[in-house]
Amino acid sequence: MSRPARYAKGLAKREEILNTALEVIARTGYGRTSVRELASAVGLSQAGLLHYFASKEELFAEILLKRDRVDHDRSEPEAGSEIAALASIVRHNAEVPGLVQLYARFSVEATEPGHAAHEAFVRRYAEIRALLSDEITTRQQAGTRSPELDARKVANLLIAVSDGLQTQWLLDPDFDMADHLDYLIDLLGLGRPAEG
Repeated sequence: MSRPARYAKGLAKREEILNTALEVIARTGYGRTSVRELASAVGLSQAGLLHYFASKEELFAEILLKRDRVDHDRSEPEAGSEIAALASIVRHNAEVPGLVQLYARFSVEATEPGHAAHEAFVRRYAEIRALLSDEITTRQQAGTRSPELDARKVANLLIAVSDGLQTQWLLDPDFDMADHLDYLIDLLGLGRPAEG
């Protein structure tokens, strides 16, 4: 088999592993999902699965990045704005508690500079912050939102609130995190932009 064909096959297997891992962790939870279980789900040994990732931490970091891509692709077209997409993702997260557990744990562990997910989380927050603040700035320039809002600070607050609401929900599954985020978004006058 040629090198490009092996490379393409390896990328396809990585994608299969990540897609399967999303399903397994969403269903059984991060704490109850082992690398061995994930390997078995894709027909590999534990060593075979880790051949595609440098470490267990890198595997789980890649699972989170895959989750972000899937969530964004699913929510953005239906939501019509980055702010509405964030609310849609938080709403959807109530259906995938295992992935929320994984995110909560890794977001704290990734604060260590040497952690496999550190750079991914730094990049992730920067990208989300830019998307949210750009939308707020665009609305301000269009005259539909107060020019007094500091777009970057509001973006940081929306991220912090959504993360904190998820933690409260993990502790109390009856807590409606999406309702609280929607309330804040409306309070800030950042609900769905007016159709033009």
